[in-house]
Amino acid sequence: MTEDLAQIGELLDAGDVAGAVRLLRLHAERAPLPEIAALLNRAATGAGFDELVTATGAVLADPGNAQALYNTGYECIERGVPGIAVPFLTAALTRAPGNRAVITELVAAYEDGYRYGDAVAVLEANQEHLSDWPDRYLLAFNCLMSGDVDKARRYTGTLSTPDDGWAHGKRRLDGMLARIDRIPGPLDRQALRGWHFALNAAILTAVSPYGHDEGMNGRYAFVQDSPAECRHTLHRLGALLAALDRRPASVSLLPDRSSRILGLAAATMLHLPAQPWQPGGGDTVVVAYDLSALGGDVLAPLRERAGGELLVEHASCWTSPPRVAADVTGLLHQSIVEPWGERLMATPDGQPHRTPADDRPEEAIAAGIVAAAPTDEVPPGDTEADLLSFAAAVAGAWPSSEPHRDRMWSPGPVPSSYFT
Repeated sequence: MTEDLAQIGELLDAGDVAGAVRLLRLHAERAPLPEIAALLNRAATGAGFDELVTATGAVLADPGNAQALYNTGYECIERGVPGIAVPFLTAALTRAPGNRAVITELVAAYEDGYRYGDAVAVLEANQEHLSDWPDRYLLAFNCLMSGDVDKARRYTGTLSTPDDGWAHGKRRLDGMLARIDRIPGPLDRQALRGWHFALNAAILTAVSPYGHDEGMNGRYAFVQDSPAECRHTLHRLGALLAALDRRPASVSLLPDRSSRILGLAAATMLHLPAQPWQPGGGDTVVVAYDLSALGGDVLAPLRERAGGELLVEHASCWTSPPRVAADVTGLLHQSIVEPWGERLMATPDGQPHRTPADDRPEEAIAAGIVAAAPTDEVPPGDTEADLLSFAAAVAGAWPSSEPHRDRMWSPGPVPSSYFT
């Protein structure tokens, strides 16, 4: 451990704050807290994070100060390093037992790090200090996100009726638990399609064949997308609509270039007219390439579910989930390059180089998607028949009847390897 901390210090000496923080995340819970605080203070100083500098400085001045420890943990979460927040918030809770602010902030740190079971353990150990909303709601929710359905049902059943501020939380839990009752087959730690539907009321059309049993469990890490993969999503969308007797009148084109390209291809493949997207327009398929790439001016109205409107997202980022969950998801990725974007390629002798983005008209690129050869990489359990069998089983709860779309919840009980 001494050598690891010394290496972090050397990185800071060299001005490599990002590299130091990456290592710090790996060792924060195993090293002495004062040493972590000192290194974090140096990193925050180098990055210009004044609030974190002040918080860690207070910890260094008084390592037993619960407020200083809490402030440091809070600032770590704000800066996107929840793993470093955990030891500070754990220490704060030791010095301020039962403090609800510290408990819920520690739970938030665990949630941000996908450590739902640890969040449950903290909440269960402090039940006498919890209120129903949001504390015991968080307990039920994290039970569900960790895959413990029975415990989630039990805790949900004990919740009081929330006021208007938390009514959405009760609807969220009730909706997730009701959808679970419809899902065919076991909901284990590889049931990606099942859990994606349970958490998001969304049908996942494709499971990744790469590294499925080596830690990916159906998700992608880095993807250089292809016209064939886009066509695969749209083909399966058409199969879903036909099998479930959904008959939209049009395809709506969102304003960004990638979504317009995909929407034009969808219109051709679904034999529907394409029209510019209008908020609140019903009886249409709204096609997005990647919702995470859209601004709030588009996402905000998409949260309102218009009658007969289906929201389709081809490529959904599972590590930074979009603020709006689609009704149909093509694939789940951590990082993606569009087929028409600048791409990393290799020369015949293996040298890497970048090819420029495809600046052809959107209609021409969309035509290439329609004409692409079907993909032949289909993992076991992900044939079109498998997808349609799943869709038939959950059809009574799809699409959701909720008037407002929730954010996308991910990863939930199915883990996947990812880049840090």
